[in-house]
Amino acid sequence: MSGKYSHSKVQKPKPAPPQLVQKPKNFKGTFKRLLTYLRPHRKVLATVFAMAVISTLFTVIAPMLMGNITTELFRSMMRRIRGLSGAHPDFRYIGRIVLILLALYVLSSLFTYIMQYLMSGISQKIVYILRRQVGEKLDRLPVKYFDSHPYGDVLSRVVNDSKNISNTLQQSLTASITAIVTFLGVITMMLMISPLLTAVLLLTIPLSLVGILLIARPSQRYFKQQQENIGWLNGYVEEMFTGHLIIKAFGHESQSIRTFRAINDRLYDSAWRAQFLSGMMMPLMTFVGNIGYVLIAIFGGILVAGRTIAIGNIQAFIQYTSQFGQPLIQIANISNIIQSTIASAERLFEILDETEEAGDHRRTEVITDPRGRVCFEHLTFRYKADQPLIEDINLDVRPGQSVAIVGPTGAGKTTIVNLLMRFYACDRGRITIDGADINELKRENLYRLFGMVLQDTWLFQGTIRDNIAYGREGATEQEIIGAARAVHADHFIRTLPAGYDTVLNEEKTNLSEGEKQLLTIARAVLADAAILILDEATSSVDTRTELHLQKATKALMKNRTSFIIAHRLSTIREADLILVVDHGRIIERGTHKTLLEKGGFYAELFNSQFTGEDGEQMSIQPSYS
Repeated sequence: MSGKYSHSKVQKPKPAPPQLVQKPKNFKGTFKRLLTYLRPHRKVLATVFAMAVISTLFTVIAPMLMGNITTELFRSMMRRIRGLSGAHPDFRYIGRIVLILLALYVLSSLFTYIMQYLMSGISQKIVYILRRQVGEKLDRLPVKYFDSHPYGDVLSRVVNDSKNISNTLQQSLTASITAIVTFLGVITMMLMISPLLTAVLLLTIPLSLVGILLIARPSQRYFKQQQENIGWLNGYVEEMFTGHLIIKAFGHESQSIRTFRAINDRLYDSAWRAQFLSGMMMPLMTFVGNIGYVLIAIFGGILVAGRTIAIGNIQAFIQYTSQFGQPLIQIANISNIIQSTIASAERLFEILDETEEAGDHRRTEVITDPRGRVCFEHLTFRYKADQPLIEDINLDVRPGQSVAIVGPTGAGKTTIVNLLMRFYACDRGRITIDGADINELKRENLYRLFGMVLQDTWLFQGTIRDNIAYGREGATEQEIIGAARAVHADHFIRTLPAGYDTVLNEEKTNLSEGEKQLLTIARAVLADAAILILDEATSSVDTRTELHLQKATKALMKNRTSFIIAHRLSTIREADLILVVDHGRIIERGTHKTLLEKGGFYAELFNSQFTGEDGEQMSIQPSYS
């Protein structure tokens, strides 16, 4: 079972679950910045606002007109009871009102549709621009940004936060306009009908506000806990599914079940409390609304009996009473949504404000005919100012020379390559390629000098042909097949159902680890770069495949400057120069033979890997043979 969870105490994994309300650090500044994305759409937004106002006003006027129908029917009935003339209702009058109502509802629906259509276009355009800016920004950010920020967090910002902004712009913005106009319109119509009844109804507002405050705050806390528990549960389930073989192999199924139940119980508890409290909102508002209905019915009946108000107006007032509380609830909900949206915008703006990778100098050099000579001159680097990592490294690598870098974990092997690729800038010293400082080279030209094969294979969802062709733009079919043959991948590719047109699935599970590594090496062969970097390129393959890869890499390394990072020392025995790095310093350098004869750190490391229990050296397959 994974060490992240224990059966005795459930530890919480650390995903980034969405929260119900995430408050921004700088609401005012972020809100103003977000408005700059709305400014180019001012005319359309004015149209949306006008549509929202007109549509809402039509729905607000409708109860008054229906009340006039009720008043006309009531008056005709009273005349009939009293035996007065004109006892029949004025159906022409009623018919005109019905036609007006139909027209109002149709126009209201039409304006609402136009409003939503326009707002949908605006929101998608704004989010499109934000996503494009963030996508382009990510391409310009240095490697250290991705080293210090979890991929899941960056992905959540690009996908979830932008979606949150889109939903708010499309729905909540128009809903807030509608709610405000509805509230003001209802108040105005009620005042026109009866200021006294309006005052009576307003007495119920404090009850509503108290109820909202008493319920909203604790329910918000439990909703947040619910979302966090969902994130923990998702993280745990994902971890258990990906590691199910290990769980079964060590017999930890019962512990896994207990941990799942513990997290699930917490989720149940927080979800039950959140739903219970939020479920109380509508009954409470209904109760307060019913109090308002009772008061309106009592006072309205008195006013009708005293003939100071028409019965149809009482009907309209009761309808307005039902509409009165809805905008308050909408505005309360929208305020939380806006807080969350501004927080999402702030997270996107944080990416946009990150310091970008240092640009090329105005006078950049370009190496048109690279030979591959690499020099490190007093190279010094540290990730943190108080923690030295690379200290005063000097190295002169001749064209076509193969250099292996070995050492314990954390010694700085990969960091040296990162500095060579200019993923990080050195603190002191410099690196030159063919005599040109890499900081003076055009970045695009610098990257084209290198071909890389990493331990972690990276293949995208597409055909095998496309993945190999990723090494060089415009590669021909013959060149792609030639690269595959060079690494002994052509045979297994042709045994696949669709050959080079085989599409790799999302998880790349239709290829073995060794086959995937063969494709990445074929990609490097196709790149035909002057300098080659191999970072544990054969560590994930079996011995037989490793022999094929060693033959392929030997051909690939021919006449190329090569840097090989390796823990398996059998892969570097024929390197022209072996550098032993420890704590950021080169403590030994030389060939495999000279380092063994020296009997230092390298010899000790080599003997620890290839000496049997009886003290005799085990037989080792020569590298690249």
